[in-house]
Amino acid sequence: MRKFILFIMVSCATICANAATVIATVDGKPVTDTDITARTKLMARQGNTATDNRRQALQNIIDDSVKLNYAAKFNATPSDKDVDAELKHMNLGDLSASEREMARSAVRANIAWQVIVARTIMPTIDVTDEDIKKEKASLEREHGLPIEMTMVRLLNVPSDIKLTKPKSCDDAVNMAERLGGKPRKFTAVQYELAPDIRESIAGIGKLTWSKPTDSGSVFLVCDTKKTKEYGKLDDIIKQNAIYKQSMFIADQQLKQLRRRAVVIINDDRYKI
Repeated sequence: MRKFILFIMVSCATICANAATVIATVDGKPVTDTDITARTKLMARQGNTATDNRRQALQNIIDDSVKLNYAAKFNATPSDKDVDAELKHMNLGDLSASEREMARSAVRANIAWQVIVARTIMPTIDVTDEDIKKEKASLEREHGLPIEMTMVRLLNVPSDIKLTKPKSCDDAVNMAERLGGKPRKFTAVQYELAPDIRESIAGIGKLTWSKPTDSGSVFLVCDTKKTKEYGKLDDIIKQNAIYKQSMFIADQQLKQLRRRAVVIINDDRYKI
């Protein structure tokens, strides 16, 4: 009798699982509405609450399946230990059984894809000195560099006053005071400066007055000194450039793999 009851329970569990509506299949593997619900809840925990999140969830599940199938060809499927360690690091809170299984699948696919990119794409990227120079210029404009700058700032400079080039920083201070201003001399790392200040001093040489900012301030760079961080900057920029180019190529490759996969969507609401 006990075996019979156990058989009934197992059979019921199987029937209930199969009763979930199959929304799509990816290379013959079913994706149910329960899977999609679990993925949308996972996305919400990660801050993604778009109105079309169920359709996006299905696309994410499809991509995960495609990535894992491709990674298996390179023996790049991560271990359960690595997946659980990354899941713990993500700190998603208490997850239901279906959410945890979906999260593990998503993390496994993400790790596998990173391995594929590192093995097959990154080694093919060639970053030139010109690429580094352009990236550094862009970084300087947008975020600033690890360069310590000694500067003079003038406030509320009238538009009709022509500031001549000073011989030194002290000369600039004296010049400003003679014009009735109250200059401020200070030292700061470039990336700590406000965006409008970085924009105004970008590209100007030492002891050259900047154009006025929107607030009417004018700046002059007295001196610059590279910090210890600066010595590692080219390597960091090179790695970032390699990563960005690699991810672009990886995205194109994923699109091709997705087209080759046998994806059948049964519900018109999820079709693109």
